[in-house]
Amino acid sequence: MRDVRTPGTLKLMTRPLRVLCCPQEFKGSLTAAEAAAALMEGARRAGADAMPLPLADGGPGTAEALRAAAGGAWRATTATGPLGDPLNAGFVLLGDGHTAVIEMAAAAGLALAHGREDPLRASTYGVGQIIRAAVNAGADRVLVGLGGSATTDGGAGMAQALGIRLLDGHARDLAHGGGALVHLSRADASGIDLRLAGVEFIAMCDVNNPLYGPEGAAHVFAPQKGATPEQVELLDQGLRRLAAVLRRDLGADVADWAGAGAAGGLGAGLMAFLHARLVPGFAVVARETRLADRLAWADIALTGEGRLDSQTGRGKVVAGVARLAHEARKPAGAVVGRCALAQAEWRALGLAHVEELTGGDDAPSSAADAAERATRAYQAGEWTGPG
Repeated sequence: MRDVRTPGTLKLMTRPLRVLCCPQEFKGSLTAAEAAAALMEGARRAGADAMPLPLADGGPGTAEALRAAAGGAWRATTATGPLGDPLNAGFVLLGDGHTAVIEMAAAAGLALAHGREDPLRASTYGVGQIIRAAVNAGADRVLVGLGGSATTDGGAGMAQALGIRLLDGHARDLAHGGGALVHLSRADASGIDLRLAGVEFIAMCDVNNPLYGPEGAAHVFAPQKGATPEQVELLDQGLRRLAAVLRRDLGADVADWAGAGAAGGLGAGLMAFLHARLVPGFAVVARETRLADRLAWADIALTGEGRLDSQTGRGKVVAGVARLAHEARKPAGAVVGRCALAQAEWRALGLAHVEELTGGDDAPSSAADAAERATRAYQAGEWTGPG
């Protein structure tokens, strides 16, 4: 008979402890799938029965996390990168055959412009190309992850790739990039791909910034993409102009929509041009992966990320898992590369235990060791707090 301990109680079970291993990626060292496999290995070393469930929050890694959980396959396509380079890209068509998962970073991500950032010229045109490829593959439901963008064009490039004409004062097609938006005079949606009307679009993000203004896409995020203060002001003016034209020509008032500023304003573009619903990325991933059902199977949840810090509580996986686990009356712990929070802070997120990796260049091995320590700590009754 095995002792299975929960905070404040002692339960006796004749079966092994069940651990749901549900981390997101450890940026720069482990994908979500690799992290989940490492946590599973560590929990099993401690004698537990463990299940891997890679998770994401709508940013990089979301497509693969959903493919791993729901089945499906990667589909290759070509697209235009943020600065106009042709590139090989892809999306996931899930096992249901009609749901596609796209990461905007696959065609307009900051990593694709690394070392040659050009915030005025960076465009989401390639995102529109991938959307078109997904529809060509039979998707009538498209999930778009909005994390990691190099762009501040309000989704203008995406719209142009889908047949919408954005025109300047001389009735010429607008150049690509957020820097051109100050010259926008008219939006003409008459040439949009008509198949898009029958597609449900869901935009996944974890920010609620408006399109423009002090808390908007340009002022908050463009400096991270290489924009100077002068360029920030120009980009903000362009997004204001875009909002005015969308309101007049398409009847879409995006100015005050929470989340419109996500991914350089792509949130606004998806909502205005494609009537997308903007929802928290983690909520979508949790639903698609049936996280609640898997928590019902488990005795404890072991999640994780590269750095536990003040951003964790803003829609990230660790905080989301802790909240859902608490609702299911299951304790949640986290394995992290580094913890920048005091114990009172991570306990306020709903975590009962945090285990840091202890150095070394072998990230999978280090994560497995940390998961084993965390599992044994639970078995010894050392987890405290929620559960």
